[in-house]
Amino acid sequence: MPDREVWLSNTFVELADTLVDDFDVVDFLSLLMNRTGELVHGAEVGLVLADPAGDLRVMAASSERLRVLELFELQNDDGPCLEAYRHGEALSNVPLKEARARWPKFAPRAVDAGFRRAHAIPLRLRDRVIGAINILHSDNRDISEGDFALIRAMAQVATVGILQQRALHAASLLAEQLQQALNTRIVIEQAKGMLAERFHVDTDSAFGLMRNYARGQHRLLSQVASHLLAGTLPADALTATARRS
Repeated sequence: MPDREVWLSNTFVELADTLVDDFDVVDFLSLLMNRTGELVHGAEVGLVLADPAGDLRVMAASSERLRVLELFELQNDDGPCLEAYRHGEALSNVPLKEARARWPKFAPRAVDAGFRRAHAIPLRLRDRVIGAINILHSDNRDISEGDFALIRAMAQVATVGILQQRALHAASLLAEQLQQALNTRIVIEQAKGMLAERFHVDTDSAFGLMRNYARGQHRLLSQVASHLLAGTLPADALTATARRS
């Protein structure tokens, strides 16, 4: 590969550049797959990622025949990608014709599809594995130790980037939920104050009126408070409900 050092530098910069607002995980994983294919010339590369339930999904594949084979692997729960994901260990240069005992369903299907060598690398950070990369060769060519080490390094950088994005998203979602809860509480407090002044009761009693009305009408307490403040729900409706109760 010409200008190998430049290629490596650009690749790691691209893989590390994930902390952006419009981060697209599918595009990012496709980048990792394409760069792996460029490094291992002549190989076909597929990538699976675990969903929130822990089930693996095919996220990218460099060819249609490999995509179909990846789906077959997941559906039959048998193959190198699954092994790498479950054990968190990479495997390289496995002759598929000799792997029928290891992968009784996958190996014959892969050989029939024209593949001869299998390699797989987990997307792993410490004890956490979030997916795996499948690399299949149509000939009996081995991946050198140096190239395999580079692919493992790229996979690790990608894993860090994906986990960082997940953490940022979770933190952002939590902050949004907390802010929404605070905003809701403010609305409820304002409605309590309005009812307390209107009916000359304490705020606990005012809150009781709102809560009883919300439960009786099968509505959210925050919705009742908002409608009271907006004037779309007459305050007298709450006392009428209380009298009927």
